[in-house]
Amino acid sequence: QFHFSEDVQIAALDRLRSVWVHGPSAARLLGHQEYNSWAQYHNARVEFAGAPVVVARVDQLGVPGFVIFVDAQQQDEVTRALAAKGALHATPATLEAARIEARYPVFGIDMTSDTIPLEAGIEDRAISLTKGCYVGQEVIIRVLHRGHGRVARKLVQLQVEGDAPSPNAKVFVADREIGFVTSAAQSPRLGAIALGY
Repeated sequence: QFHFSEDVQIAALDRLRSVWVHGPSAARLLGHQEYNSWAQYHNARVEFAGAPVVVARVDQLGVPGFVIFVDAQQQDEVTRALAAKGALHATPATLEAARIEARYPVFGIDMTSDTIPLEAGIEDRAISLTKGCYVGQEVIIRVLHRGHGRVARKLVQLQVEGDAPSPNAKVFVADREIGFVTSAAQSPRLGAIALGY
């Protein structure tokens, strides 16, 4: 529905997989130190481990990060090549804790189609104030200019005593409900942490 006049092809990419590489040495592991100078979401079609891939800069964990989009049949080759260069495998729980520590919200978990970027705190990476018209622009401009950037709810990081809460757990001040948890993890450094509104 958003394809107007661009010269693009739209297709389901069921066979595409993503391999993520994070850390100060990520660009070196990919064999291109110049990737460190890329802006967020800059991407290029390249070859890695003998496979045609797309590499994109996405810093999700508070350190340089890249995602490699590769055909499912070549995912293992790419993963083995990274390991051979010194990359360490991280568990999903470790990545989730690092993501929450970095306060990086993910669509479908910390944001939905009902969330505006200002609520999630992603306006610096999701909104261009110099671009022409875009879907949702009127709401954003109204909040920024008439509401001085104030929103009814705001995604924040929480430190929790005890165990990490479950998603949708309610947040209270005394007896008053003030919000809810969107994601949570056990951080080796900070203990139980969460993101919530």
